[in-house]
Amino acid sequence: MEKKREWSLVSGENSRGSDMDFSPLTDAMASKSYDKIADICDQLKLQFAADGVAFEDEWPYAIHLLGHLYVNDINSARFLWKSIPSAIKENQSQVVAAWKIGQRLWTRDYAGVYEAIHGFEWSQEAQPLVAAFSEIYTKRMFQLLLSAYSTISIEDTALFLGMNEDDAKNYVQQQGWLEDPASRMLTVKKQPIVIEQKLDPSKLQRLTEYVFHLEH
Repeated sequence: MEKKREWSLVSGENSRGSDMDFSPLTDAMASKSYDKIADICDQLKLQFAADGVAFEDEWPYAIHLLGHLYVNDINSARFLWKSIPSAIKENQSQVVAAWKIGQRLWTRDYAGVYEAIHGFEWSQEAQPLVAAFSEIYTKRMFQLLLSAYSTISIEDTALFLGMNEDDAKNYVQQQGWLEDPASRMLTVKKQPIVIEQKLDPSKLQRLTEYVFHLEH
């Protein structure tokens, strides 16, 4: 079955060339302002609905879902997924692939997140956003390890960071972690407290939930 084309970053329009103005989304993608994608999509969707535009068949659902995941808003991603028409889910494999990442996040299947990222051939429009999400997700997982562990095996570190063991070891050693070759354990080097510049209360709460999950 031939897949329907979604919104195009190149043209900023949907495949039918309608009057829907996607320029705010086009601009955000082009400038790599990925933290704004979800809000822009939410606003455009409300605008088109208010204008009586039948946008569902051509909506960039995959980009919209990935935008929510980029800012770690899993609840909004789940709500969006549930609202997507069945025909879209059946005909647009990239939408399903984007939500597969969301499913793995929801179940805290950390290795599964990376498998979902690398297990699909993303479109030209989605590739930069997926790559940016992968990078920021690895940083989140590194911060999780800093908070939850004082020592951890190389094997588990690789699992959390979505890398092979050599790459994971090199990654954390650059952050000052120490390896015990005999036990293949890593000693976590705690970093100076600078979280007030980066983490708001909601993000701290999410991090606490991650740690709780690890301990139970």
